[in-house]
Amino acid sequence: MLNDPLANVLSYINNHEKLGRKEIVVANNSKLIRKVLDILNANNYLGTYKEIDDGKGKLLSIQLIGQINKVGVIKPRFNVKKDDYEKFEKRYLPAKDFGIIVVSTSKGMMTHLEAKEKGLGGRLICYCY
Repeated sequence: MLNDPLANVLSYINNHEKLGRKEIVVANNSKLIRKVLDILNANNYLGTYKEIDDGKGKLLSIQLIGQINKVGVIKPRFNVKKDDYEKFEKRYLPAKDFGIIVVSTSKGMMTHLEAKEKGLGGRLICYCY
């Protein structure tokens, strides 16, 4: 039984990125996963993705472009205030201004850089560099 579908998709992406694959198909599909994939696509870590209907449910076909060094979820999902992003940047990212942390805010999902600009806090979801 899979307890965290987002963690499963991100670890699958991480493993296949290391193997040098260009396209993967994952069975997990949710609004949260699609939004995280949109953010990773907008920041040039992933290619596009599309939904495939196989009769049982919708699969996701994700294009990999070889830009990811590491991607993973943040557990537990820490609350972060608008002034405390630097602490988590040091913890999850390898260097200053390198990589992104995806944050769920009251204004929707966004990167930690956008949240800092808008002065929003939220919950940490995942990181990618």
